[in-house]
Amino acid sequence: MNSIKWHGMRLMVAIKQEWLTLLNITFGCVILTIGIMGLTVPYKLPDSGLTGLAVLAKYAFGLSPAWIIGLGNVALLWWSWKELSPRFVVLTAYGVTLLTVLIRLADNLPHPTIHDTLLVAILAGVIKGIGGGIVFRCGASLGGTDIIVMVLRKRLGVEVGKYSFYINLFILALSSAVVGIEGALFGLVSVYANGVVTDNVLSSFDRRRLVFIVSREHKAITQYIIQEMNRGVTELMGKGGYSGEDRPTLMCLLTPKQAMDLKRFVAQLDPKAFMVISEASEVLGRGFKTWKQL
Repeated sequence: MNSIKWHGMRLMVAIKQEWLTLLNITFGCVILTIGIMGLTVPYKLPDSGLTGLAVLAKYAFGLSPAWIIGLGNVALLWWSWKELSPRFVVLTAYGVTLLTVLIRLADNLPHPTIHDTLLVAILAGVIKGIGGGIVFRCGASLGGTDIIVMVLRKRLGVEVGKYSFYINLFILALSSAVVGIEGALFGLVSVYANGVVTDNVLSSFDRRRLVFIVSREHKAITQYIIQEMNRGVTELMGKGGYSGEDRPTLMCLLTPKQAMDLKRFVAQLDPKAFMVISEASEVLGRGFKTWKQL
């Protein structure tokens, strides 16, 4: 009895710590449901992965996509739970369950009347990309081929993303038998838009500028970064290849706006400084994205 109570308390603590994550997953699932049931299904657009099979069953047999998505992901999570982190499995199970319920409730969701099918395909892809991107940023997934790819990558130790591409291509080809070649092509446009938007949602929040500075005024620049920008800075010892002089090189990670502010400051302080600014697509560690968010 005490053991059950202890585990129950641990669960409550975990839920309190992850409430914002669960809220974001909920928001992402709502957006995704709008994309699927408000645009993809009413206009008979194909989709990729398990959702693609679910909407295909809807078009062919009138079966609610919720059944395929729910039952298919239960089987996949059961198959993969030993290979994946407990946090990922729990968050994914929550997302899949919520998405299944929302899709079932949205079977008769009103949809806008749009006469341009290409516009519908792009809009559906964008909306689903935003929803999926929000869920992925929370360290979760919405199941389907994502789970298969993650498990195979861990078991085989190789990158198997191309197999996911082939699976999705097969599902789109299969869809052409139900929605026709033209419909399948519109589905391909939607899937592409979905992927592009998802990638941008994932990277836009984590994008930072990696800055290297070589300057005789390195102490003043260091002070400015720490005190005015409230950012950390690392001093690397470098040596000029031509002059042979020892010169400290400053390295720091900033937001795009902070990088612009620092550039103006350095330009005024030391016009002869050497400065390199590049884009860091993702930053993990103190002051940025935490490791437990993975």
